[in-house]
Amino acid sequence: MVTLKGDHIYLRALEPEDLDFVYCIENDEQIWEISSTQTPYSRFLIKQYLENSHKDIYEVKQLRLVICSYDHNPLGLIDLFDFNPTHNRAGVGILITEKGNRGKGYGTEALELVVNYGKTHLHLHQLYANISEDNAPSITLFENQGFCKVGVKKQWNLVKDIYKDEFLYQLIYVH
Repeated sequence: MVTLKGDHIYLRALEPEDLDFVYCIENDEQIWEISSTQTPYSRFLIKQYLENSHKDIYEVKQLRLVICSYDHNPLGLIDLFDFNPTHNRAGVGILITEKGNRGKGYGTEALELVVNYGKTHLHLHQLYANISEDNAPSITLFENQGFCKVGVKKQWNLVKDIYKDEFLYQLIYVH
């Protein structure tokens, strides 16, 4: 079963050539809220990260994949993080970088591929996502993929002097 190729996009490992792409994402202050970032990253640190991105998910407990169109343009990133093979679970986060590429189904297809990959190759029992209360597109995306809201972290994140709730979404695989 092919799990990383869809109808309109495919997921691939990070490459050294992704330095500028990842650098732009990690230093985009408009998305720091989603990644809980507060300081910029240097090219040097990102280059080191890319050099180590080949390490196995069982070793580093995370996997970052590039979402690509079939003309090989990077559209965004999808991450599995906090991977716990003992309990067969992982967190998932997704970003489609350009606003003009959002709402076209790329995120839906990428999340569907990662959900299938997690079940087929990592033998996960569950995935979870943390989503800000005001991120309606992400809430819709995850709910449409079968994730259920199971909790609310009250006033969890401070963003521009306002505390925002964060929702916990969970997908339990049916085996």
